[in-house]
Amino acid sequence: MVASWSVDRLGRSLQDLVVFLGEMNAKGVDLYLHQQGLDTSTPAGRAMFQMLGVFAEFERAMIRERVNAGLARAKARGKRLGRPPISPEQEAAIRKAKAAGQGIRLIARGLGLGVATVHRVVSA
Repeated sequence: MVASWSVDRLGRSLQDLVVFLGEMNAKGVDLYLHQQGLDTSTPAGRAMFQMLGVFAEFERAMIRERVNAGLARAKARGKRLGRPPISPEQEAAIRKAKAAGQGIRLIARGLGLGVATVHRVVSA
């Protein structure tokens, strides 16, 4: 028997959960969900496991919908999403240092910027 804290720790898609449970059953292994007190060695336990999977998938979809709505609302209000852009002076300093043969990490350290920021400017 394998123990897990909760069904949502195993996956958020009902299809994935059913496949996972099928693989476990094929190997003769049952599942115990601690938070729900659920044992899949019984038919009632397997049915309850699938119902909990439906609710976990629903919860995930609702979270995704709320996040996307919030992002759309922020964009509609003119809010800039993501990291703030670097100044043109910093960008010029990055390009100058790279042209002088400095490495990306050295440039980032010297200008107090992240390696990914320097890499993005150099690659553009």
